[in-house]
Order: sequence, then structure tokens, then C-alpha cells
Amino acid sequence: MAFRAAVITFPGSNCDRDMAVAIERASGSAPLRVWHADAELPERLDFIALPGGFSYGDYLRSGAMAANSPVMRGVKEQAERGVPVLGVCNGFQVLTEAGLLPGALMRNASQNFICRTVALTVENSQSLFTGGYDQGQTIRIPVAHHDGNYFADEDTLDRLEGEGRVAFRYAENCNGSRRDIAGVLNAAGNVLGMMPHPERAVDTAHGGTDGLALFEGAMRTLADA
Repeated sequence: MAFRAAVITFPGSNCDRDMAVAIERASGSAPLRVWHADAELPERLDFIALPGGFSYGDYLRSGAMAANSPVMRGVKEQAERGVPVLGVCNGFQVLTEAGLLPGALMRNASQNFICRTVALTVENSQSLFTGGYDQGQTIRIPVAHHDGNYFADEDTLDRLEGEGRVAFRYAENCNGSRRDIAGVLNAAGNVLGMMPHPERAVDTAHGGTDGLALFEGAMRTLADA
């Protein structure tokens, strides 16, 4: 049976094509392109991606309006069934606003937009999304955000640490995120939110391919399931 992934596009998304290209490169199948106003997702999906951008112009709070788009009902239902959901940058913001991940993404500590390649440490190499990496491996992935400062209260941070739900950490904290957190998993391990853009690091022409292992590792895990 062919692999079926979906990339959700909101008004203001600008990384949806990059995400689709990365998924197709890793899986061999072009993902479905789903508009935010679609009230229902296809019944059988193997992977869902929420891309980066500035959904609804980042009005109210980044991701807040997109979290209430009709399509998010389907995303939540699929996540509850165990379908992997990846949210990158604005997609991470949407996942926290929708309650699929804990915490919030606040304004960068510098108050400036940050756009550069950063070093990350792989904190959990045992998840569906990170199986293509080694524990403790340093990888280099681009970031491009203004509101990437991850915040959660101390109890939540302790729980994330204790349950192995911190997927990635900044080797050098670029935005003020608590405990250098760059990506977190939900309790079931099938939802990952991360601020850095792995889909922008899947081709040597991009300057590096460290992001490709995330997609390839996830596809291999899903194929073996």
C-alpha cells in the first residue's frame, strides 16, 4: 500500500512546498496538499506535517488562529489515533496552541528575527522521528523565526525531561528557550514540534543534509511497523 502523507497549508504558510519536497525525497511518494479550510482529512494517512511560515500573519499569537482552523479537528483526531504529526517552526506554534504539545513559543529573547544555521544536540534518538540519528549527535539545521523562545513551567519542563520528551536541544541557545529546548514530543511519541527547519537541510545545495535523516528515519520506522 502506497505511503500517504499530508502537508497542511494555512494562509501565510511559506515552507509547505519545501516540506512536501522533503517528504517525497524520503518516502518516494508525493504528499497530499491539504488546505486549512478542509474540514476533513483523508481517512488513512501515514504522516501529517504542519509547515513553517506566518499563518494568518501571526495575528493574536503565532499559530493561535491556525490552531482553530477546520482542518485541525482532523489533525487532532489523527494524532489521537497514533498518526505521526510533525510541526516545524510555525507548525510547532500551532501544535502548542492546539494543545497537542505543552508549552508556548514566545518572542525571541533578543527581540530580533533569527535566520541562520544552528547546531542542535539529539537528546532522544529512540523516537519515531529521531531514529535516524545517534544519541548525543550534533546536527546543523537552519532556523528562521521571531517567536521561537520555548517556555513551559518548571513542573512541565521536569516532566518533559523525565519522560525523554525533549527531542532536540540548542547547542548554543539562539532564542532564550528554557533549558535550550529546540523540539519536544507528546507523551505518546507520535507528535513532534521543533523550531529548526529540517526540510531546509535535505540537499547538499542547501548547505547540508542533516535534516534528511529525520524524514528518512521516520519513513523507515513507519515502513517496519
